[in-house]
Amino acid sequence: MLTKKGKYGLKALVHLAHMPAGQLAFVNDIATGNNIPKKFLDAILGELRNAGFVQSRKGKDGGYRLARPADEIKVGHVVRVLDGPLAPIPCASRTQYQRCEDCNEATCQVRHLMLEVRQAIAEVLDQRSLAEMRDIVLDDLTVARAIDELPVKVQA
Repeated sequence: MLTKKGKYGLKALVHLAHMPAGQLAFVNDIATGNNIPKKFLDAILGELRNAGFVQSRKGKDGGYRLARPADEIKVGHVVRVLDGPLAPIPCASRTQYQRCEDCNEATCQVRHLMLEVRQAIAEVLDQRSLAEMRDIVLDDLTVARAIDELPVKVQA
């Protein structure tokens, strides 16, 4: 599951992807424009800088910008940096595999299903760039259709 850290990091990167090349964005503007707590965003942007996704400059005219073009940044890489492995359980992870103590991995149906889940997630996130994410256009009809397709729990 994507954590708030991962979600906020992606939102911040999309914000920066909307900026003209080389232009810096203030942390306050990113935080306010995306409803992200500034202190949390500061820490996230630090991680994104250390991972090479953003560059920063201090001072009155400082701020953040993408370190490379948005079409070269894959969403899956960002999520792995901020949230860790894509797999829902450790024995299905490719990057941080951990053997289960309580089951036989060769015959565990849960593990085999989670391997499929991990693969499906990776196929989507590793194929999409930050530029593609930035350019997603949602009109009211698309959003309404998506909401109508959500499962609804009826309470009696």
